[in-house]
Amino acid sequence: MLGGNKRAGSRHVAVVMLMCVFWYVISSSNNVIGKMVLNEFPFPMTVTLVQLCSITLYSGPFFNLWRIRKYQEIPRAYYLRLIIPLAVGKLLASVTSHISLWKVPVSYAHTVKATMPLFTVILTRLFFGEKQPTLVYLSLLPIITGVGIATVTEISFDMMGLVSALISTMGFSMQNIFSKKVLKDTNIHHLRLLHLLGKLSLFIFLPLWLYMDSFAVFRHTAIKNLDYRVIALLFADGVLNWLQNIIAFSVLSLVSPLTYAVASASKRIFVIAVSLLILGNPVTWVNCLGMALAIVGVLCYNRAKQITKGREPPTLPLSQNSHVKYTPLEQPNRDSHYRGSAVNGKLSNGLHKSTPGNSLLANGSGMPSGTATRLLFV
Repeated sequence: MLGGNKRAGSRHVAVVMLMCVFWYVISSSNNVIGKMVLNEFPFPMTVTLVQLCSITLYSGPFFNLWRIRKYQEIPRAYYLRLIIPLAVGKLLASVTSHISLWKVPVSYAHTVKATMPLFTVILTRLFFGEKQPTLVYLSLLPIITGVGIATVTEISFDMMGLVSALISTMGFSMQNIFSKKVLKDTNIHHLRLLHLLGKLSLFIFLPLWLYMDSFAVFRHTAIKNLDYRVIALLFADGVLNWLQNIIAFSVLSLVSPLTYAVASASKRIFVIAVSLLILGNPVTWVNCLGMALAIVGVLCYNRAKQITKGREPPTLPLSQNSHVKYTPLEQPNRDSHYRGSAVNGKLSNGLHKSTPGNSLLANGSGMPSGTATRLLFV
């Protein structure tokens, strides 16, 4: 039995590591190809449209083939209150992400995106009133310092690129926060949520693209002359973005949020390194120091969240949305009439001392011990 558990654990680790390798390779390829496309075809809104079309067109048939469970019934009011704003947020984050990729190097854009923990802390405070421990706030300092150094020393700096990267990071952070809420509230499959948001974003974005970008795109030489290289790069960018989203969601479903955050930070390092190696944008050692400090700051933030989470007292769920702090009764202060209190070697209700098999009475707290306790506490 022990050997079987070890083999299952080893198999799980191997699957996660293989998925992470695919994730890193696909993500770095997507960013490099996206930069190459935008250098030759400077239409970030059109690149966004291609990616949304890829999510919409490929997801339905493939998810049915993989037997991903169908959509859950979502109330109309909830749809208007959360799902549509999420789709708008995804759209805004995608467009601004491509603008930043167009205006600044991939390495700098991803360094700025390391500020996601900062936006997460600010947004959770604004929307949910959630306060963080001092250690978490301190862990944000290396991120801010690193991004500041990278910005000051960036040779190819562009203000629009910086602002777009910050807006896209805020958008993705907001999307992460509210996607978790939607997944919990509706029990929809995470890949079906990805498909739904992609379809809605495309529906909202298409009129805007027709008005702002379509005429200029059809007049561009790459489209007029049917430049197969640009068209092939656009197609590859759409497919890679779709695969990257699927693998990222799949990794998240296989590991804990902390492990996912560390894997995501490691992916950012990989993307920056690959982009510097392939695209060859010039950097200074101080610039590299800023990038490294920002990424280390993300790892420090994840570690600080883990430490502070471990210090929180357990809570006992009363209902789906309410919790109370659970504190065991102290032995000396127990009422003699309390069920489970011992009087002259017997329980106060006249029963003999509980046997180990009766876990509800064995610990004298009215709560099951061992594994069952871990399942009950949130």
